[in-house]
Amino acid sequence: MTTALSRRRLLGYGIGSVGTGVFSAVPGLLLLYYLTDVMGVAAGIAGAVLVVPKAWDVLLNPVVGAASDREAVRTGHRTRLLLAGAVTLPVLFAAMFAAPVDGPGFAAIWSGLAFLLAASAFACFQVPYVALPAEISEVPAERGRAMAWRIVCLTVGILLAGGVAPALSDAAGGGRGGHAVMGVAIGLLMGAAMLVSALATRWIPARPGPRPLGLAAALRAARGNRPFFALLGAFAAQSLAVAIMLAGAPYVAVYRLDDHGLTSVMFVCMVGPSAVAVPLWRRLAARYGHVGCYITAVALFAVTDVALLPAVTAGSTATVLALTALVGVCYAALQLLPLSLLPETVRADAGRTGQAQPGAFTGIWTAAETGAMALGPGVFALILAVTSFHSSDLDTPVRQPDSALTGLTAGYTLVPAVLLLLSVPLLLAYRGLAAAHRPTGEPHPHVA
Repeated sequence: MTTALSRRRLLGYGIGSVGTGVFSAVPGLLLLYYLTDVMGVAAGIAGAVLVVPKAWDVLLNPVVGAASDREAVRTGHRTRLLLAGAVTLPVLFAAMFAAPVDGPGFAAIWSGLAFLLAASAFACFQVPYVALPAEISEVPAERGRAMAWRIVCLTVGILLAGGVAPALSDAAGGGRGGHAVMGVAIGLLMGAAMLVSALATRWIPARPGPRPLGLAAALRAARGNRPFFALLGAFAAQSLAVAIMLAGAPYVAVYRLDDHGLTSVMFVCMVGPSAVAVPLWRRLAARYGHVGCYITAVALFAVTDVALLPAVTAGSTATVLALTALVGVCYAALQLLPLSLLPETVRADAGRTGQAQPGAFTGIWTAAETGAMALGPGVFALILAVTSFHSSDLDTPVRQPDSALTGLTAGYTLVPAVLLLLSVPLLLAYRGLAAAHRPTGEPHPHVA
């Protein structure tokens, strides 16, 4: 397909990211807090509840990716898996925040099982969905346009997650009842966006092959793509940094800024600028190169995280919100640029192996991403446990010791900054590997 993609088709693809953005953000933002401060689950156990289901997801996503490629070879589309995820995820998402028994042990088991099943349903949608940009057009610029629309829609989804979900829970009375109402409402919204996208992208011709590969064969073919794994490593470290910040936001709002309602405001300040910043980063990348802009955004993000440390410690709400908005500008680049490089890296690999397998690569990619996003709350929960954080419920709040306040502040600022800086050498390695990976010797269209 060589003609320009219509706005209707771009929106039809992009709107699915409203749903994926919601699911990627809400558990990391609210589920840990729901377990520790609403249901009274100990921080260490609550962290395990969030990490263990995603460990299963890391194994499942490559399986789903290989299955998506096999479906595409047989039918020419990836619609069946997309629909399966879109229909089942809302019910399971609502169940995560609707433990029917008021007991920490039962709540941990209930929410953990619901999260595991919800993550499995999400994989059925997310993996083939991420594979579609490599097939949506033969023209790199059009694939870039599709990715920009997707990231803008992802921003909307994350804004709904961080801005609307906590506010909706509070408006419904907070506690168990408020979180249950939030889970149903946000689940329905998420499912509607994903269902519309699954139906609207049926026109995209899937072109894997020439033959379907089993999981083992797909992974063997993928492992030689060194640029892909360098890019994946950088993106996973950055996703972990963002996930830790998301998990820490409610704790900073409550224990440092003395206002749980600021959770939504902080989230909007972080994600809101993305809607404006995505087109800006796209223009800068087109002029100066994707990787150079990517590294600049990562470094600026890390510096801003460090600057947040004294602001959070002092409880300066205005400064925290201003710096969080700058984080949002950088976050837009960390969403747009790696996902713009991914389809080109996958397509270039077909020349090396003679086997196009977008589903297999996106299965590995989403496994790392979802694993990192789940590990983030677990890492933050570990920091809370090590620094003697005291769990409570809404009826019996407790005063936290200074060690816990120091721990949650460092977990929100310094730990993400270190992870972001660790990703920079991988991006530098990616730039060199991508140029050498193309069999024709032509430069990668997005690497300069």
